[in-house]
Amino acid sequence: MCGIAGFYSKENRFNQEDLIKMTNRIAHRGPDAEGFFYDGVCGLGHRRLSIIDLQERSNQPMHSTNDRFVIAYNGEVYNYREIGASLKENNEGNKIMFKTSSDTEIILEAFSAIGIDSIHQLNGMFAISIYDKLKKELYLIRDRIGIKPLLYYWDGKNLAFASEMKALLQLSGLDKEINNNSIADFLHLGYIPAPNSIFKNIKKLVPGSYLKINSEGIAITKYWNVKQKLTNDIITDKEEALVKLSDLLMSSVQYQLKSDVPFGVFLSGGIDSSLVSAQAVRLSGVKVNTFSIGFEENSHNESEYAKAVANYLGTNHHEFIVSYNDAISLLDNIFETYDEPNADSSFIPTMLVSKLAKQYVTVTLSGEGGDELFFGYGSYQWARRLNNPLFNLIRKPLQYSFDKMGSRYQRIAKILDVEASENLRSHIFSQEQYLFTNNEINKIAKSPFIKSGFLADFESQETDLILTEQQLMGIPSVNERKLTSMEKQALFDIQYYLPYDLLAKVDGSSMQYSLETRVPYLDHRVVEFAINLSPELKYHNGISKYILKNILFKYVPEKLFERPKQGFAIPLNSWLKGELNYLMKDYLNKNVVEEVGIVNYSEVAKLLSGFYDGKDFLYARVWLLIVLHKWFKDNKIFLS
Repeated sequence: MCGIAGFYSKENRFNQEDLIKMTNRIAHRGPDAEGFFYDGVCGLGHRRLSIIDLQERSNQPMHSTNDRFVIAYNGEVYNYREIGASLKENNEGNKIMFKTSSDTEIILEAFSAIGIDSIHQLNGMFAISIYDKLKKELYLIRDRIGIKPLLYYWDGKNLAFASEMKALLQLSGLDKEINNNSIADFLHLGYIPAPNSIFKNIKKLVPGSYLKINSEGIAITKYWNVKQKLTNDIITDKEEALVKLSDLLMSSVQYQLKSDVPFGVFLSGGIDSSLVSAQAVRLSGVKVNTFSIGFEENSHNESEYAKAVANYLGTNHHEFIVSYNDAISLLDNIFETYDEPNADSSFIPTMLVSKLAKQYVTVTLSGEGGDELFFGYGSYQWARRLNNPLFNLIRKPLQYSFDKMGSRYQRIAKILDVEASENLRSHIFSQEQYLFTNNEINKIAKSPFIKSGFLADFESQETDLILTEQQLMGIPSVNERKLTSMEKQALFDIQYYLPYDLLAKVDGSSMQYSLETRVPYLDHRVVEFAINLSPELKYHNGISKYILKNILFKYVPEKLFERPKQGFAIPLNSWLKGELNYLMKDYLNKNVVEEVGIVNYSEVAKLLSGFYDGKDFLYARVWLLIVLHKWFKDNKIFLS
């Protein structure tokens, strides 16, 4: 796990000093070593967090045996030993002698031998830069799901890239024009989805794609697409599914336990992290460290459940009970860590548990992906309801009635307030997160910021029918699979919520403390299997994550999980009305709102009034606006 930065320019737009500044800015991602390559056209910088083969020989940038290629890479490829064995077997006439025991060398030599198609062999999380010194070509490659970040700046002639935007912002003369469409995306989703960022000329490389640049310009190719992994043949047999999924998850956890440094598991006490912990205990030859945090407010404290699971599994458990003071001490760090607005307040506990874990280990496993793959969110049930013609007959009357009731019901009224012309998937997600509807954005945002580039693009890609291999080849198919409403909603989260919010949160929070976090559920083999499971095996007789629970309860007693699902969140509603109230006064007053120039203050005033008057569901909208205005103020960018 590391941080990478670099550039490609035939106009001498960047130099070695720029490379050093960019790389040093992300030193927290790799405190163990640094390295640089520069040939006048391409520069590659690397900060290393040593995980596998801790010796100096595995430092980067690393040059291929034939000295044609050079790599700077962030992540882990778990099946590198198998790839290395295959390289040796298939190159008997040209014996490959590996100089290290690192995955970096295997990735590089596979690329040298096979070319860009070698990426299909990689199982892992990665952001890779490989430069062909002979052809003067640079490749940037991002893993299939988007576990590791990769951003790039492109002005039409010159390209720079990095693991974090803050490295790109070290470049002098960088065009920092705001991307207006991204503001609407943020107001609606709470994050900014790829390929966009807050800046017009800084992009996020889309997961499952690679960028190639040479003297002719840049080209981006999608090498993996989750929709194209959907098949017509879904698994409906429970026993078959249990055996195959259990084996796949065990294989993924076993792969991801590979490390030459101490490891542990984030354990919340929920289904996903408990299963990862149980399998890690089964596979590990040493006592497993587990980590959890709780809150002084009982309504948000799950630490007792995590402790009960840890005691049953016999782990070496560590917990930290968080107070307001603990959270506020990190608040400035949190805003500084994330280089563009992000309204996910669970960044705070994720950063706190990462800080705790780093005191004991360098690698952690986490449970991200379980909810999206196995229908763990309430949004999937709302998708089912809102796609039911009978429910839609009473939707409007229900909306009207609920809007006259208390805060909880008014929030449900917002979910029900969806027009047929709106994108249902993003609306359900947005309202499950308590964020702004499209109608609300039209009211609160000033005219340049009401258009969402994401929604326009997403709606153009939406289809009820999945492209089969025959269709991709132009051959009509008679057995086209039609997705259920719950599957469509989950697919939305896999494509957007996971990479641009949850995984960005995990990467940013853990790497701030030089901690590598791995996500076994997002092994692409598990993802491809899960999306082709019958929906009945995910949500069965009112039980979410049905198949996953059946596997877990072979390890841990079911009675330890007899409670409603609880998210990994802080008590933000009460904090905003108490200790964090100053943030509203500092960043949502009339002077600041009008100076920044994005939203109409009259609508902000109505929002704050409703929040103070007891409409508690508005807290996330308030927080989102605080984050947005604080970012603009901190970066001294004003649009009015």
